Formats: sequence, structure tokens, C-alpha cells
Amino acid sequence: MAEFTLPSHSVVKKGKIVNKVEAKHVKQFSIYRWNPEKGENPRMDTYEIDLDNCGPMVLDALIKIKNEIDPTLTFRRSCREGVCGSCSMNIDGTNTLACTKPIADIKGTVKIYPLPHMEVVKDLVVDLTYFYAQYTSIKPWMQTETPLPPDREMRQSKEDRAKIDGLYECILCACCSTSCPSYWWNGDLFLGPAILLQAYRWIMDSRDENTGERLDNLEDPFRLYRCHTIMNCTNTCPKRLNPAKSIAEIKKMLVDRR
Repeated sequence: MAEFTLPSHSVVKKGKIVNKVEAKHVKQFSIYRWNPEKGENPRMDTYEIDLDNCGPMVLDALIKIKNEIDPTLTFRRSCREGVCGSCSMNIDGTNTLACTKPIADIKGTVKIYPLPHMEVVKDLVVDLTYFYAQYTSIKPWMQTETPLPPDREMRQSKEDRAKIDGLYECILCACCSTSCPSYWWNGDLFLGPAILLQAYRWIMDSRDENTGERLDNLEDPFRLYRCHTIMNCTNTCPKRLNPAKSIAEIKKMLVDRR
């Protein structure tokens, strides 16, 4: 049996209990901390929050910690409505959005880590540079040969519009891709669930006229076929989308056109 161990400088150490709270409804938050400027191992620091003086979501607690307890805590956030995808992180063992994850759903201590198998910039912030480069590679914009009408929009039937339901809602939070073992091991070559779902969104858009080239761009042993239908992506998606189904549909289209 293969045995894997982390490099000594990557082992997560036990951190400190930053504060203690005397209240009726207290919740502990164990949060991954790492500062590249200090040259120390990552650690798990523990914070206590009075839930009677905190909003209902995990992001509310993180903001409270940063504003009132520890201003050095670093994380991304923006819309607070599950729209922007900024606050994606691993909470209670699942990749999700901190702004839509209720604290009440978590039993015991809330354990918060950055998205797995990504290079950490600081604390809960990961480097998404390559993820967005992969997104750019699928040309995520409408491509047409037919001149656009100068006096109206490009119209679409209700039936054709319905084909992109469950696709356009993707917010590129990377929860699905960073839950995928195939993406962990082949992230430099495999596009991953999020990008492939986005690719399928443009393939299925009846207004786009570049389907053939889009499929050519995906027909590759690694870019597409590293998907082994593990289904982690679908299970973890905070928007309840189905990237695995989108990938399967792309594979079917490639077979059908031969």
C-alpha cells in the first residue's frame, strides 16, 4: 500500500485559542492560518463566537472575527448572496460558499480550510490564476459568423433558451474542480468540472456558431477524458448544478459526430 506524507513544512500544526467568550450560545471556529512572510508551518487557530451577536452564515462569523477579534485573518468575499463565488472554501469537510452555509447546519466546532489542492496565498485565499487561464482557453464568449442585427437582439426560442438552464448559473467558485481527484492530480492538463461545464454552456447556446471548433478544442485525452465520473463535483456544487452530466454530454457529442 502506498503511503503519502506531507513535507515537514506543510504539516498543519495545532494553533492557539485566540479568544474565550462567556455567553449562552457559543460556537468554536477552527480556522486554517498561514502567512508566507513568516516562514512558519500552517496552523489551526480557534476562535469563539457568541451566536446571539452574529449573523446566521459562516461568512458572518468570519467577518465578525476579522472586524472584532483578529484583523490579520485573510479571506475573499464580496456579494454575500451566493452570486460572485468569492468566498468559496472548505467548511466542515465540504467545498462550499461561506455566505450561504448556515452555522446551524454544523455540529460541534466549525472547521474551515482553503479550497483543497490549490496553492495557498494566505490563510483562506488560494491562487486561482491557472483556473482562470483554463477558463480563458475555452473562449467563453459568443462566437458567430452571421452579422449581428443592428436593430435588435439575437433572438432565441424558449426551447433553445431552456437548454442552457443549469449551465449559465455557474459562478466559477471552483468548489467542484477543487473537489475532483482527477483535477488534483492532473490540474495542469485536465480542465476540470467547472471549466467543462462552462464549455458545454457555449456549445449548447443556439446563438453560438462555433460548436465544431469548441468540440475540437476539448477532444483530448487530458483536457476532457481525465474525468472518471467520480461525481464529487455534482455533490459539492453550492448552486446545485451537475457538472458531471455536462461532461458526459460533451463526450456523447464527440462520439455522435464521428
